[in-house]
Amino acid sequence: MLDLKQIENAYRRVSSVVSRTPFSHAPILSALTGYEIYLKKENLQQTGAFKLRGAFNKIATLIEEGMHGGVVAASAGNHAQGVAFAAKYFGIEATIVMPESTPLTKVQGVRELGAAVILYGSNYDEAYGYATGYAAEKKQVFVHPFTDEAVMAGQGTVAIEMLEEQPDLNLLLIPVGGGGLISGIATAVKEMKPDCQVIGVAAEGAPAMATSYRKGYAVDSTAVRTIADGIAVRDTSPITLDYLLKYVDGMELVCEDEIANAILFLLEKQKVLVEGAGAVGVAALLHHKITMPRGSKIGIVLSGGNIDVTMLSLIIEKGLIKSSRKMKLIVTLVDKPGSLMHFTELLSKVAANIVQIGYDRVSTDLEFGDANVSVDLETKGIAHQEEIREILKTHGFAFVEEH
Repeated sequence: MLDLKQIENAYRRVSSVVSRTPFSHAPILSALTGYEIYLKKENLQQTGAFKLRGAFNKIATLIEEGMHGGVVAASAGNHAQGVAFAAKYFGIEATIVMPESTPLTKVQGVRELGAAVILYGSNYDEAYGYATGYAAEKKQVFVHPFTDEAVMAGQGTVAIEMLEEQPDLNLLLIPVGGGGLISGIATAVKEMKPDCQVIGVAAEGAPAMATSYRKGYAVDSTAVRTIADGIAVRDTSPITLDYLLKYVDGMELVCEDEIANAILFLLEKQKVLVEGAGAVGVAALLHHKITMPRGSKIGIVLSGGNIDVTMLSLIIEKGLIKSSRKMKLIVTLVDKPGSLMHFTELLSKVAANIVQIGYDRVSTDLEFGDANVSVDLETKGIAHQEEIREILKTHGFAFVEEH
């Protein structure tokens, strides 16, 4: 079994290469929750995620043991970049198998680090199956993203940094997918500070590890679907599950809306950009999944920041609508000169700023002589939106809201 000595050895290997990321006080989040919150910003790691720690320690260990060939990995992004970075550092060949749906920016990021990329399969599990076969065929070492003690030891170095800076932490919140990160962290924490609780947070759309933890044995999911792609693991690893059952104090689940809300909160309030997996700990806190005495000192690992910009744009758009800062209307008016001007003048009276507008007079569901105006408005909250609805109703405009 993994122990603190292995994690300390891993720390000696990675410390000259891996960034010691900030472990910063989060004043707004602390004031909001009543706890003393610190954020471990692994989103600022060299490759944008904690995965570099485990990948580098594993490959460094292989080099120490005399390996001269190349390595193979399967990943949709973060582990891929960690393996590619480490392989380039040691001057060995790396081949990464990525699902065909992997965003282009992540594929390019891996290639820029010098690794060969093979796109295969519609999801991680299909890519993983191909990668293990490819490694066996080429007689190269397959670097697993979590079920490997050297990888887990590398991930556990996060805990050493956190406890060195804040030795009186009461609780750590850790993202959980395959369980490598929390296995390493929990192993270190329970030897360094046994009274500090460790709670894992998984996505409802990828609940295998949380379900397995609660049942006490490995249970796989039939499918996964979550914006937290970094923890979108379908099958439970019995190896990492053993560590969770031994060291972890609890598991929580957060839904997609909660994850998206946490991403937007961190971006807007804490000026920190994270991916879905990196936001789950904050999501659990914001949505009252965690109960601790007031004033407890809590550390949250922001595991990565490699979010696809298209997904980020969607999260921001939906977040603005949900928080009543944006309003999308389809308004029906008479298709004659002056009607559109009258409509926009009413919006001007209530200080509703138009950010996008469209005019449709040909849809088959329109009555002859009518037109639909689709309009996106910047608004100032619930009361302002109600004012907009009232003035449109008062002047006889029929409208529907899009959500």
